[in-house]
Amino acid sequence: MFTAIKETGEAGPRSGRTIVASLAALGSVVLASSCCLPLLPFLFAAGAAGTSAFFVKVRPFLLAASVLLIAFAFYQRWRAKQCNCQPNLLSTILLWFSAFIVLVFILFPQAIANLVANLLAG
Repeated sequence: MFTAIKETGEAGPRSGRTIVASLAALGSVVLASSCCLPLLPFLFAAGAAGTSAFFVKVRPFLLAASVLLIAFAFYQRWRAKQCNCQPNLLSTILLWFSAFIVLVFILFPQAIANLVANLLAG
């Protein structure tokens, strides 16, 4: 009834899961930072203020989700190595980039908000 599924090689499903987990972590950290920097405030001022107030309340949960997703991605990478599958270069770069971005957004949220606000102001 149940059949064993053989893990594929370099571009196998484990590598895809690592990429998805990395992208999901980046998405949740961007949402977590939106409490400090509403998106397009000059177009959607009232909506952005309401959205910002909502994201202030859920920011700790989004940051926790980011950390858990990064941890899951590193676990997937470790599991792939245990199965003698070599993760591709794209998933490795994306995983470490995601981990770095999540760490920076957690440690320096106001500095990131100021940087983006200065870039948008011109």
